[in-house]
Amino acid sequence: MAFLPFAEVFLALAAGLSNFISGLLPLYTRVRNVDTRYIIGFSAGAMLAVVFAEILPEIRVEANFPLLALGFFSFYLMEKLIMIHSCGEKECDSHAVGWVAVFGMSSDNIVDGAGIAAGYVLNPLTGVLITLAVILHEIPQGITTAILMAKGKFGRRKTFLALGAQAALYPIGAALAFLLPPELKTPLLAFVAGDFLYIAASDLLPEAHKRFNLQVVASVLLGAITFYAIEVLVKL
Repeated sequence: MAFLPFAEVFLALAAGLSNFISGLLPLYTRVRNVDTRYIIGFSAGAMLAVVFAEILPEIRVEANFPLLALGFFSFYLMEKLIMIHSCGEKECDSHAVGWVAVFGMSSDNIVDGAGIAAGYVLNPLTGVLITLAVILHEIPQGITTAILMAKGKFGRRKTFLALGAQAALYPIGAALAFLLPPELKTPLLAFVAGDFLYIAASDLLPEAHKRFNLQVVASVLLGAITFYAIEVLVKL
């Protein structure tokens, strides 16, 4: 894939499409009644595997540790201030859901798109694995967006608009990263790694483990093993 022009933008488009399609599911199916903890657990394991096995070796951790930490704590602050990702059932019922919350859930998409592009430029395999991990993560996020907007009395037209805006942020982020000078690609990827670590460890894992379930534990481990196995097989 390295010879394809703007391949990283196409990968970001795939991530955005997964967000959009998953957001349509609650509107037209009974997916809102399905327990998504297993998907969330699998995506958490996948994101952690991508960070530990693929991104960290690429970013020279000692040199870029401040940006890694900045990515982690930036998204910690953003989530606590504007509710970026999925919330607990009681919290969703008690908080007013409006465009600010919708924007909050979208705000990391541009960073994910930039991370896809930066990872692909440094190593095409890294870019592809980041894309797959983002797609898995965006499935529950798209579903959450649609459910929250329904609770906020948003109509389907506004929901379509919000999902479309969320999806567009991925290729926009990829395009912006593509314009950065080469020496900034590694620091950018370090920032994205901090974002991934926070989302996986502080957001997805607690959401998946609201109630103890060995099957969720197995889902997390399966996600990590699957992505690590992909990396090993491709490099053989």
